[in-house]
Order: sequence, then structure tokens, then C-alpha cells
Amino acid sequence: MTRIADLLAAGQTYSFEFFPPKNDAELATLARTIGELQPLSPSFVSVTYRGGAESRQRTFDLVSGMLHTTSLNPMAHLICVAHTRLELADILVSLRKAGVENLMALGGDPPSDPEAGPGELAYANELVELARAIGGFSIGVAAHPAGHPRSSSRDSDRDFLAAKLALADFGVTQFFFEAREYAELIEDLVARGVDTPVLPGILPVTSLSTMGRLGAMGAAAPEWMQDRLRLADETGGPEAVRKEGVELATELCADLMKLDVPGLHFYTFNTSSATREIYAALGLGPT
Repeated sequence: MTRIADLLAAGQTYSFEFFPPKNDAELATLARTIGELQPLSPSFVSVTYRGGAESRQRTFDLVSGMLHTTSLNPMAHLICVAHTRLELADILVSLRKAGVENLMALGGDPPSDPEAGPGELAYANELVELARAIGGFSIGVAAHPAGHPRSSSRDSDRDFLAAKLALADFGVTQFFFEAREYAELIEDLVARGVDTPVLPGILPVTSLSTMGRLGAMGAAAPEWMQDRLRLADETGGPEAVRKEGVELATELCADLMKLDVPGLHFYTFNTSSATREIYAALGLGPT
């Protein structure tokens, strides 16, 4: 069983997210991380994609390599922006020919390349429909507990998300730091008649520099969390901050599991130590 929709139907899933390496040093780091996380037997792993021919090839190579040389079950990310409909169809066909069954369909950020076109598809739901036409995929979409940064309002964002999830098999959230944010998201979706499973995305914040970048990434840390991390820094420096960040993420996961979430999705930033520590603290993974 490798389709994520089937895995979710069978029970809770636990998954990791990686980004394709840009150079040999990053490749070595990722290879080590994959080797350290593979024994945890994740339900699936996802590989991000930023657009453009080079990033497209890196994502394809990594997903294909995982599929054929590891025991991991990979999901490929794909974005609408800067692609024609034909290009997207070609990518989808190539993924299916390689044996990839799981897809994360994303709208994507506006391209930074001035020569890149906006793309023929504007929204992720259009990419979901195209992938359905190609056939064979279990399809996920993104959800933002705090609302998408470009949304005009929380209500309109929830309306768009509900429509998108109605077409998809599952959702994965942007990271957040309080369980109530996830609970409120699910309540809003249920009120709109949507019960598609949505996996909470978990980001262990293990440095003050990472904490400082969260707002620009669309989900700033709450004040109480910032206070705990700063206090850890004052009393024990960077290692104490890392330990506190792992503890905070573990507490969040424990709170979410009390809500009977369909699973947990970890943003690894291509390192393994924090995720392995959280797994051990929660008693997850193979015994």
C-alpha cells in the first residue's frame, strides 16, 4: 500500500518533508539524513519543488531515486506557476511513468525570474483537476491555519480551501505552533461540509535565527513561544535553544494527537536529529 489516501484510510500516518539538494555538500547532508530517518519507517516522505527546469529535474531525480533505491514512499511536489498546461501534463506523465503515485499540488509563489511566465493555471485546484485527468495519483493540497498570506480574509481563504480539499484526497498544513489553530481550521472546514483528512505540519524551531524568519514564512511564533526560546538562550545558549525547540514541538504533537489527528507531517529542513528526538519522546516509529 503506497497511495497516501489508502494509508490515511487505514490509520494515522507519520511523514517527513525534504527539499532537493543544490550541490554536493547538500546532497551528502540529505543522504545522511535519509539514512537516519529511514529506520523510523515513515508512511511517506515529500519532496519540494520551486519551479524551473533545474528544480524540476532535482525533484524528479530525488523522488525517483527514493522510489527505486530506498524503502521510502515518496510524494512529489508540483506548482502551477511558470508552467504551461502542456508542461505540467508532461511532468505528470513522467512522474507516473517513473512509478510515482503521490502528488502535492500547489499554486506556488510568483516566480522571481523576470523571464518566467505566470503560467496557464492560476490555482492549485486547476492542477488537481489536470492530475485527475492524467490519472493514477493520490493528491494532496496545502492548507494554512492562519490563512494564506495572499488571501483577502480568513473566511474567503477557508472557502477556497474547502473547495480545493473537496477535489483532493488529503491536505497538509503550513507549520503552526498552537493546537487550537489546527482545531479551528478543522472546525471551519467541517462547517463547510468538508471532511477530507488534513495533516498538521510540524516545524521544530531549534535556533533563534529560525524563529526570526518564521513571520516571513507565513507563521510567526507566538509571544509565549518566543519567550521560552529566548530564556533558553539566556540560560544555556544555542544548545539549550535547540533542546527547548524540540520540547516545544513534542508538546505540540502530543496536544494534536489528543485531537485524533490523521497523522503528523514533519518539516525536516533535511536534518534528522530533531525529528528523531520527537519520535522517541512520543513513542512513535517501529519498536
